[in-house]
Amino acid sequence: MRRYSGESGFFHGKEEATGILLVNLGTPEAATTPAVRRYLRQFLSDPRVVEIPRLIWLPILYAFVLPRRPAKSAKMYQSVWTDDGSPLLVFSKKQQSALQQEMKNRFKGKVIVELAMRYGKPSIESGLQKLKEQGIRRLLVLPLYPQYSATTTATTYDEVSRVLSRWRWVPEMRFVGSYHDHSSYINALARSVRTHWEQHPRGQVLLMSFHGLPKRNLDLGDPYFCHCHKTARLLAEKLDLKQDQYLVTFQSRFGKAEWLKPYTDKTLEALPAKGIKNIDVICPGFPADCLETLEEIKIENGENFLQAGGETYRYIAALNHQQDHIHALSDIIKQHTQGWAETSTHWDLSVAEKHNKSIQKRAKEKGADL
Repeated sequence: MRRYSGESGFFHGKEEATGILLVNLGTPEAATTPAVRRYLRQFLSDPRVVEIPRLIWLPILYAFVLPRRPAKSAKMYQSVWTDDGSPLLVFSKKQQSALQQEMKNRFKGKVIVELAMRYGKPSIESGLQKLKEQGIRRLLVLPLYPQYSATTTATTYDEVSRVLSRWRWVPEMRFVGSYHDHSSYINALARSVRTHWEQHPRGQVLLMSFHGLPKRNLDLGDPYFCHCHKTARLLAEKLDLKQDQYLVTFQSRFGKAEWLKPYTDKTLEALPAKGIKNIDVICPGFPADCLETLEEIKIENGENFLQAGGETYRYIAALNHQQDHIHALSDIIKQHTQGWAETSTHWDLSVAEKHNKSIQKRAKEKGADL
């Protein structure tokens, strides 16, 4: 018989809260082969990520991928690893901390921000448990994937649903599906580019590189490709770029199947021969710098571009915990929590405390222990 988890420390009239669960993809716990293998095993076992039938894919994963790829990936992680650990986790924690402060500044009620990773630690289950222990009755899940994809956003929803299916008292929940065209997000991207141009000579082209997906996903109805192009178009319009002043490409291919095109690496290698030797590169789909931006784009693709005849190659950092980014995420949170008590402009601490005491009194009159 299934057992549902209850709540410890519950009492009538307990202060309620709204919980915000920030979710990013994940990272190995260390830049070592065993740690990367554990991470890749969890990541690549997700049927949302690899839509090959299990009977075909799992033997390939365990016989070929996991014995070989982790050692190579570990070396890549080592090239970007910091004293505080994985760049993705470091920046994500700073985002959580900054957002928590912003919640205190924006809202009068109790709004708690927790961080989770879809793969690795801190897990979605642990993040939800922390929110549960702090008395949340309303939950907003904010996957840090501006552009929706079944491989990222949808698998976050799957895991949140799996965890909540074991709770006895499930909170009211809302879920941010995407924010690829949210004005505050586009504005934050534009300001980061303008700031970069103020500090460095402007390149001939702004290349916008998004994470790739198998083309089959697009053919089956995944809107990710369209979301990426809309983000790029809106950013270009905000920067007053002409059609020939920016490019949209897709990176991080895996396997032999055709992926979304044009490919970032192939495009960069071909540009110098076309007379484009000075470029700026930004990754608008990555809210925090990670292996894919720091090693693949900033280092590897930068070297390839210069070897192909390029002269200057400048990577524009992800939004990370920049104030404009925190403001944008806060705007998204505000939009999606409308009508909830803690984020209402009418929330009043004295009224809430009076209400809670009234509940406690009535509960005791009815014979409740707590």
